[in-house]
Amino acid sequence: MIGDPLPRAFFDRPVEEVAPDLLGRVLTHDTPAGTVAVRITETEAYAGPLDPASHAYRGRTPRVEVMFGPPGHAYVYFTYGMHFCVNLVCGPSGTASAVLLRAGEVVSGAETAAARRLRSSERDLARGPARLCQALGIVREHNGLDVCSGGPLRVSSGASEPASVLRGPRVGVSSAKDVPWRFWIEDDPYVSPYRAHVPRRRVRRPGAAGNSVP
Repeated sequence: MIGDPLPRAFFDRPVEEVAPDLLGRVLTHDTPAGTVAVRITETEAYAGPLDPASHAYRGRTPRVEVMFGPPGHAYVYFTYGMHFCVNLVCGPSGTASAVLLRAGEVVSGAETAAARRLRSSERDLARGPARLCQALGIVREHNGLDVCSGGPLRVSSGASEPASVLRGPRVGVSSAKDVPWRFWIEDDPYVSPYRAHVPRRRVRRPGAAGNSVP
């Protein structure tokens, strides 16, 4: 059962408290194509200007402006030139902390999610931050949406609390990579595979001085 949207006070707390507390909650998105709801199974906390791994570490920019605003709003960003990821802003205005939603289980609207994900298995519909956004139909225009107001994008309490929550290093970050701010539901099949950060190297093409490929 999906309950009412979580109050803003839920998000107006330290990010490392909100991140594990989001596990088992449900993110729902209403779109013209249909409604999809995802039970959150994995999150990561990012502490704004205090966290070298955060997009807001170097201060305010147009890209991260939403993070500096009030809690309970979505911060959506584009990555690798092809994917969107969604975060939920936490703490008081100005702190710029946010929780990345890394993975989940589609609990409603599976047909709509599957149509967006094409050949994905049921398990993999939202198992990863980019897949989660694709399954829910979240794109750049949804950046800044209020998830506490009962609008098209909202976070609600889930049917049950996780039995056990684990924590460990975050995924794919090179700065502050050992900070244990990744949280996931133990033994949940909808948690994404853990991959440690691997530095990218540039390889020079033979005979092509001055040119390189990542």
